[in-house]
Amino acid sequence: MNVIVKGKNTVVSPALSEYLEKKLVKLTKQFKSVGDVTCLFKVERNNHIVEISFPAGSIMLRAEESTKDMYASIDLALEKIERQIHKYKTRLAKRKYSNFAEPVPEVEEVPEDELVIIKNKRFQLEPMTAEEAILQMNLINHDFFVYFDPDMNNVNVVYKRKDGKYGLIVPELK
Repeated sequence: MNVIVKGKNTVVSPALSEYLEKKLVKLTKQFKSVGDVTCLFKVERNNHIVEISFPAGSIMLRAEESTKDMYASIDLALEKIERQIHKYKTRLAKRKYSNFAEPVPEVEEVPEDELVIIKNKRFQLEPMTAEEAILQMNLINHDFFVYFDPDMNNVNVVYKRKDGKYGLIVPELK
């Protein structure tokens, strides 16, 4: 397991990195393989924000927490990941996931007359059902998820509606 630690508006101390790595070792023992763990420490308006994400096996786990203390934020983010693991453990054991979705990129403001693509994201699609796509979307805490449905032989999108239910977009060519 390789831990990538970054700081935004703060300097990450060796003690903080050591604390995170010690906690992560206990958490990641449940998986056969764990990819690179990315951790971003931010300080915004006296809030200490921790974002942790990593692929474990073939799923993506992600958590973000904000408190007045960086150590407390780490603990809460890792607790959130533990709850995700516990919640989906039986479901994940029955299914195979290998769709690593990337976080939605931030969009910079662009003049109205100029549309510019500032970032491209690529990821491999693995066949899965709509239910499996919803589980994966919830694991990475996103509002939508793109997946390949082998039954429909199509790339589809599931999304979370404002009422808490889910929607499905099935594109068709004219």
